[in-house]
Amino acid sequence: MTRPTPLTDLCALARHRARADMSALFLQEAARDEVQDRLMMVNKSFSSVGIVAAFPQLWQRQLENAHIVAEQEMLDLSPVAHDLVVHSLGLHWASDPVGQLIQCRRALKADGLLLAVALGGQTLHELRACLAEAEVSETGGLSPRVAPMAEVRDLGALLQRAGLALPVADTVPLRVRYDSMWHLMRDLRAMGETNALSARNRTTTRPRIMKRAADIYAANYASEDGGILATFELIVLTGWAPDASQQKPLRPGSAQARLADALKTDETSLPD
Repeated sequence: MTRPTPLTDLCALARHRARADMSALFLQEAARDEVQDRLMMVNKSFSSVGIVAAFPQLWQRQLENAHIVAEQEMLDLSPVAHDLVVHSLGLHWASDPVGQLIQCRRALKADGLLLAVALGGQTLHELRACLAEAEVSETGGLSPRVAPMAEVRDLGALLQRAGLALPVADTVPLRVRYDSMWHLMRDLRAMGETNALSARNRTTTRPRIMKRAADIYAANYASEDGGILATFELIVLTGWAPDASQQKPLRPGSAQARLADALKTDETSLPD
């Protein structure tokens, strides 16, 4: 069987990550802060932590004695070795995101916690729309420019497919102001988040396309002070390695009390 072309050109992604500016990684820092906030709400201590991160410098000294591994198709995580695994802002570049989550689940001990932060489907929707409109109007065609990103419901379903218990997915929207589309794209380059898709167009984009896209962006997504707005959506995924000690949902119809009695109100049957 022919192996399908990977979503991401990992060599290009590595080059982009290598030239990133550490002072521009506010999205990675936001993901790290979300993980820290969620851990503060968990009534459990962790002694063996595994972290999947593109920028290990951001995680050093954050979680004591953590084993930090690179974003790769095959994660360098030993089976049943960790009581906490963190996957930080790399799933949108993964050719097999559910495979990444399965590897994280296999690395967890029983009742171990997975916390993954991913970029969601609303991320850069303004930029995607403007580039698409400009390219279609100038060339009559369309090339992939922004990595596809899943919606919160889809990512939550991946937790279940990966075999994780008590799955939860919630979203953290961020709206960021830039002076122009050019400033946004310069920031994406500084983050190491420019186009690394395998199917990307390898030729230089025509200046007319970029100029038209910038004009469309300024006309449709302007901020009140004359700049533009860009959306970034962080989706936080939480799941636990299955364990007999965890709570189980009751069978339908097994309730021993009526909700109406608990609320001290009358129950009214609806007509068929």
